[in-house]
Amino acid sequence: MFFPYKDDNPRILFPFVTYSIIGINILVFVYQYFIIPRDLFEEFIRAYALTPASPSVLNIFSSMFMHGGLAHIIFNMWFLWIFGDNIESVFGHKRYLLFYLLCGVGAGLAQIQVNPESVIPMVGASGAIAGVLGAYLFRFPHATVHVLVILIIFITFIRVPAMIVIGFWFLSNLTAGIGTLGIEEAGGTAWFAHIGGFVSGVLFNYLFKMVRIE
Repeated sequence: MFFPYKDDNPRILFPFVTYSIIGINILVFVYQYFIIPRDLFEEFIRAYALTPASPSVLNIFSSMFMHGGLAHIIFNMWFLWIFGDNIESVFGHKRYLLFYLLCGVGAGLAQIQVNPESVIPMVGASGAIAGVLGAYLFRFPHATVHVLVILIIFITFIRVPAMIVIGFWFLSNLTAGIGTLGIEEAGGTAWFAHIGGFVSGVLFNYLFKMVRIE
């Protein structure tokens, strides 16, 4: 098991958009799990999660700020904390926000395309954050990431090229996603949302280089 905990890539701009996105996700999580009555929990999920069989524009965006549990939101927000600030510095605040949302849309559309008849609600910022990872991989191919490595009882800290960390993440998601093709769905991770978000991040990264957006 390995877990990245920081990078060596200094930011230029204060990442208030990244921090705001993290804050909104945390507030929604608190509301979702600790404020709304338990008998309304499933109704809340059905109303705002993305269901591939009956998608809506509202649900594509609202589902980006919902999570399926504590571990889900911790891992997502930690990855956004590590990598989001540098991408925000590259794009600027407004373009970064647009980029993040577009990657989330790309992630949702990818999952809909692969499982168009699914009635299982999909939540999470993973797809949008995958887009941030895709942009980071190509913007900072020589950056290094500090990683916590746990092998049974052996624990150590190492520095690894970001290309290896993000590349391994993408390949593991791609392998897992391909492995689910043709299998009757039973819930779990929306692998193709991750893949779609990552690919969207790579594509929009190059598009934003070519097109000036104020």
